[in-house]
Amino acid sequence: MGDYIQLLLLIMVGIILLGVGHFLFFGPMSPVYPFMPWSKKKPLPPGKPGDPQVCPVCATRLVRGELVKTVAFATGVNSKDRIVYINGCRNCLHRNMPRRCPVCKQGMSLKDHLVSRMFDRPNQKNHIHVLGCNLCRKV
Repeated sequence: MGDYIQLLLLIMVGIILLGVGHFLFFGPMSPVYPFMPWSKKKPLPPGKPGDPQVCPVCATRLVRGELVKTVAFATGVNSKDRIVYINGCRNCLHRNMPRRCPVCKQGMSLKDHLVSRMFDRPNQKNHIHVLGCNLCRKV
């Protein structure tokens, strides 16, 4: 009777270890997770530049947690606005999506960026106003 209990206990420990190993090597925290077929998400419908949660460079909708790569510069000591260079999201920087300036409608290369102003608003999200790309808007 004692042998059966030990065997059952070893089987249960083995199943638990297999589950933990599967989670570590194939779960959302593993480095191979983005390459698994079940991790692929359906593409979102394209947006329009200027809409909320839309990349202003490639006009793809951003899901929660996705950010747009920017560089902000201070314009003054007590100024409530800053000059911001918008490089784009991970879709247009790494997936070769078409990049276009929303002001002059010209195509942009990976070295180009949008020039914009960011207004700091207390107790609200910051507001961004795109002035143009570095080709049509010289700073």
